[in-house]
Amino acid sequence: MNIKLRLKENKWLALAFRLSALIIISIGFLGELGVFRNTVDFDMFKYYTIQSNLLAVIMFAILAVRTVIGLIEKSHCSAVWFTRLRMVCSVNLLLTFIVFWTLLAPNLPTFYLLSFANLLIHVIAPLLCLADYILFYEAGRLKYKDVYFTCIFPLFYFVFVTVLGYVGYNYGNRVVITKWLTAESVEMHTVPRRAPYFFLDFDEVGAMVLVYIGMIIAVILVAGHIFYLIDRKLRKNSI
Repeated sequence: MNIKLRLKENKWLALAFRLSALIIISIGFLGELGVFRNTVDFDMFKYYTIQSNLLAVIMFAILAVRTVIGLIEKSHCSAVWFTRLRMVCSVNLLLTFIVFWTLLAPNLPTFYLLSFANLLIHVIAPLLCLADYILFYEAGRLKYKDVYFTCIFPLFYFVFVTVLGYVGYNYGNRVVITKWLTAESVEMHTVPRRAPYFFLDFDEVGAMVLVYIGMIIAVILVAGHIFYLIDRKLRKNSI
């Protein structure tokens, strides 16, 4: 029996890992909501990072309960939707990681990027989801159509925040230059920001939003296909 197989079948190890991941991601998630500052900012739920980290909390809670049931009943306690859930969650947390560090991080201060709170939700949480999928994989359970399930959550989020913005909710203000007065001075004013991120803001980048959405969907589908192909390869190796 090789090391990977021993890891996969060690339910106590899986339980310890999943409970640890649940606690760690919950700390990051609750910290971003402001719970540890004696307040709760429900507006944070309008950001993809928070929603995807909540998805990870739910996933690890379900997996921890499932693992406990397996230990009590001494059964494998498995179902196809568990594997599908783990893939969808892993891909969406990887999307959080990729989008943040490529599109958002360049415009943020270094002290925030290196802060523990930021690393928890934008680095550690995605890596924990990926690690769980790799260490405790269940080969041969994915169908090709499952690749496209990974797109549902991001597309729903895009529709959600776009509708929210156009019915009146705003995400603070952005500065708009209205006129150059001289070579060194400008006339400017602030306007409401109707999207949580610049690449989803039609007011700021116009039709480029559709290009960004296309790029994001492409990243999701590539990641989904990689997970699917790995699953097929592991299935062949286990036969």
